[in-house]
Formats: sequence, structure tokens, C-alpha cells
Amino acid sequence: MANPEATSTDKPILETRKLSVDFGGLHALSALDIQVQRNEIVSVIGPNGAGKTTLFNAISATVEVSKGDILFEGKSLLNLEPNAITSRGIARTFQTVRLFTHMTVLENVMVSQHCHTKQNAFGALLYTKAFRTEEAEIRQRAEEVLSFFGTRLVGYRMDQPAFSLSYANRRRLEIARAMATQPKLILLDEPVAGMNPVESAELTTMIGRLRDEWDFTIVVIEHDMSVVREVSDRVVVLDHGEKIAEGNYDHVSNNPEVVEAYLGKSMTKK
Repeated sequence: MANPEATSTDKPILETRKLSVDFGGLHALSALDIQVQRNEIVSVIGPNGAGKTTLFNAISATVEVSKGDILFEGKSLLNLEPNAITSRGIARTFQTVRLFTHMTVLENVMVSQHCHTKQNAFGALLYTKAFRTEEAEIRQRAEEVLSFFGTRLVGYRMDQPAFSLSYANRRRLEIARAMATQPKLILLDEPVAGMNPVESAELTTMIGRLRDEWDFTIVVIEHDMSVVREVSDRVVVLDHGEKIAEGNYDHVSNNPEVVEAYLGKSMTKK
């Protein structure tokens, strides 16, 4: 699934330079160099403890970077707060679904857009025309995002509380919340975890549509190799916080160091 618009001479939308994250004496990431081109889908794989989620946490400013730098559209993300990262155009999902469970589906997507709102509490209190206009725009965008998921999250489901959704639909709703922040880059942390084969296949197709129809750049952490194989333009393999391989799926799946570190011979048989 190579992207014809991405070439080695393009300026990356996301880049880590000698990125290191230490927790006491533990080196979670060590001098990691990764580049992601605009409109690429890049999968990050590796064994448990390889540093995959730490990488996402560093990009989204939920852990402190020890050394190195993270550049987004050529500008450093260091010393920014998580809400500022979102405002810059990076959204993410988590291994454990994080929703406002007692809010409706629609409200969950509307509230995720707060990073772009201009009206303050004063406007809300007086219910000014500007506030009403912005609220209508937020609702319209939320409905547009939810429509991407077809019947899964629209119609009567929009008014249901999030806790009433199936696990798969909660996953979809979390992705919808990320989409609504108007990102350029989405970080998906194990998006098909806990899903059955039918649900996984549907979400795999959806990841490709997020890039093709919505123009998102996507970085995916995933253990399901069938998903990695189907969606990835490139695969980056981490082990003990270091990059040990990078390339297309066939290249990394046949790399002896990758097989030894994590995947075993079963990967090459998929």
C-alpha cells in the first residue's frame, strides 16, 4: 500500500531525533530516530516493553523526554502541554478506551473539539449569537465524523450514553473523538485489541479509509500482524527501546533479528 506522494526527499510530518525516555535506570527509548511522511500509514511493532506506547506518550506529552527531540511539521514539540499538542494537530487513542461514559455518543464527539473553540464561559452563560453559531458548527462536525462509521454510531445511537455501546463501538467512538479534533496526524494505540475477527477486519478497512478519504497521516501500534500487513506503508520494529528494523511488511517479517526478538516464525506464515 505504498503512497505514491511520499518520497524520501519529502519533509516528514513527524520526526524523532535521538529520542530517549528514561524512567530511573530503565531506558524505555534509546536514541530513537523515526520519520513519518505526510499521508503515510506507519505501524510500530515489537514485544511487550519495547517502548511503543512510551513513544506515543512522548509525542503526546504525557511522559517527559530525557534527551533528543520530537518535530511535528518541522517544529519541536518539547515543553508543550498535551492540549497544545492536540491544538497543533496530533490526536491519539489509547490501549484502554477513554470516554465520558455518561455522556451521549454525540456529546463525546462534541466535547472533544474544545481545543478549537473560541467562545468562553461568558458567551455560554449569556447564550450569545456567536456561542450559538459555534455550538451549531461543533454539532455539525460531530455528526459528520460519526457518519463515517455508518450505522454503528448514527441515528438513535447518537443519543445513547457511551457506556451502553458495545466494546467495538466504544473503540469506534474513541477514534471519532480523535477525528473531531481536526488532526493532521492520528496515533492509534492497538485499535483492534479485544475485537473478534469480523470487527478487526472492518476496522482494518476503516484505517485505510481514514487516510484515503480524510487525508490523515496515521501511526499505529498493533500486535495483530494481519492488520499490520494490510494497512502499513512501512513498519518500524522496536525492541528494548531501540529500532531494530524498518521497511515494508515483507522486509521486516523476514528479518532474522525481528523474528528472534519478537515475532517468531509464525509471522512469516501469515
